[in-house]
Amino acid sequence: MAKKYFRYVPDFSYVSRSHDAQNISDYITVKNLFKRAKLRPDIFADLSKFTKYKIIGDERPDQIAYKQYGDQNLDWLIMMGNNFINLEDEWPMDQQSFHKYLINKYRNEAGIHSSHHYETQEVKDTKGRIILPKGLEVPSDFSITFYDSGVGAEVTHTGITDEWTNYQYEELIQDKKRNIFLLKGRYIALVLEDLKSIMPYKKGSTQYVSKTLVKGENIRLYN
Repeated sequence: MAKKYFRYVPDFSYVSRSHDAQNISDYITVKNLFKRAKLRPDIFADLSKFTKYKIIGDERPDQIAYKQYGDQNLDWLIMMGNNFINLEDEWPMDQQSFHKYLINKYRNEAGIHSSHHYETQEVKDTKGRIILPKGLEVPSDFSITFYDSGVGAEVTHTGITDEWTNYQYEELIQDKKRNIFLLKGRYIALVLEDLKSIMPYKKGSTQYVSKTLVKGENIRLYN
């Protein structure tokens, strides 16, 4: 996430376990990444506050944030708005990374383009009623026999499957990841105000130093 988000993330100091520490009282201060913000339910659950967006090519969150909000530092808002935690797993790969992933998984180009599975084609009777829907995973030689009232007899349909290669299967997974939601710009100020309220530490803990810092040997990271 971008630097503007980390402005709101508080710190914690803990006893250094580093070999370079000079004495037992040395502390290290870092950002408390365990104190993670999220959109409040009344915003996150209301689709009217979001617009649908399809990621184009190798677009990154910061590029979309600039396009949508005029500020690339709001990339964290795109992640938060889709409840993404791991960018590497939840964001579509760029073309170079995607090809590398395919080679690692399927060994070579031949493996990439070999069969993954077969799916049904849509089959209708002579009256236009759907007998077999499209997209069911079946064996390659799948066939169907049914009574067609339009002809008054049983009929058999063969050759009604489509092959899906490993490449097509993996590409579909990536394509589904391209469909995301973007929080409408007029709600950004509300989210920022929530961050200012959620992120600071609350008084009362023995580890409390300030709204932006707790300190101790065993930190309660969620205080």
